[in-house]
Amino acid sequence: MKDQRIEKLADILVDYSARVGKGDTVEIKGSSEAEPLILAIYERCLARGAHPKIKVFMPHADPIFYRNANDEQLAYVWETDKWMAENLDVSFYIISEVNTRQLSNIDPSRPVITSQARKPLMDLSMQRAARGEFRWMVTLFPTEAHAMDAEMSLDEYEDFFYGACLVEADDPVAEWKKVAERHQRMIQWMEGRNVVHIEGEGTDLYLEVGGRIWLPADGGENFPDGEIFTGPIETATRGHITYSFPAIYGGVAVEGIRLEFDGGKVVDATARKNEDFLIKTLDTDPGARILGEIGIGTNYGIKEFSGEILLDEKIGGTVHLAVGASYPESGGVNESAVHWDMVCDLRKGGRITVDGDPLMEDGKLLV
Repeated sequence: MKDQRIEKLADILVDYSARVGKGDTVEIKGSSEAEPLILAIYERCLARGAHPKIKVFMPHADPIFYRNANDEQLAYVWETDKWMAENLDVSFYIISEVNTRQLSNIDPSRPVITSQARKPLMDLSMQRAARGEFRWMVTLFPTEAHAMDAEMSLDEYEDFFYGACLVEADDPVAEWKKVAERHQRMIQWMEGRNVVHIEGEGTDLYLEVGGRIWLPADGGENFPDGEIFTGPIETATRGHITYSFPAIYGGVAVEGIRLEFDGGKVVDATARKNEDFLIKTLDTDPGARILGEIGIGTNYGIKEFSGEILLDEKIGGTVHLAVGASYPESGGVNESAVHWDMVCDLRKGGRITVDGDPLMEDGKLLV
């Protein structure tokens, strides 16, 4: 018997999020664990007259690749991948891990080679998305691995995930449109303002956003969603921030991160666990030490850390900052092969002010 929550999620993703239409070229990517959702999306794309292509990953292939590939193989980019970046209309990527830590013991310099080689493709995709030529969607299919990271049973995790997606509402799309209205009010309040001050335990950080474009995340590129975000001015970040939760990148969890900024750049970085991986990633390229994004989490249906950034960066009452590449549509100009989101919890004594006016206090939005 089909899980009707998967069917409803596929409806939302195809029609509301990606707006798939006749003639669209569509790629649907995910591990074999996500087969029910992959097929549900595939069926709907066909029904709407699109040209969908399924790309299924073997769950345990990545560690084999990073252990055995030589430098030439690590940096190789298939011509088919270049064509996809240049021509796809829509891409669905479904996070569906069987082991979220399987790259933990891989030399961190090896994935960096692959990231650097694929940076032109990432840049092209982001530029096309900013011009409205390409629509992308990242979502998740609940697996035992994600449930274990969140310290839940699979049943509990499925309820947690689908609850955050609002799929059990009578009219989920109507609910997401209400989210969009709230985000628009926040963005209107942000217009014309510049200095963002984030305060919390171990955190006293100033960013500037004057002239940048705040963007709403209402389910168009991520699902579930719930944030507003922009690209900070690249030379203006100053102060320090301590991240509340482990920051996971490339399957490696870095805990107890503290970053010191001056003149827009990370000038000092420490971590309680996997500090070497943190430093090597920040040294990927010059842009990896500069902030490419500030996002304010607004999804109060996500109440706890789960170990999956797709969800964790949306937690209502948090702020996340990404080192590395900016989204061009925000007005940000930072370039990097890295885009690493790190989440700071402000629900216990934290606050955000903008030009001195309060935006968030103890995790509660005041706008």
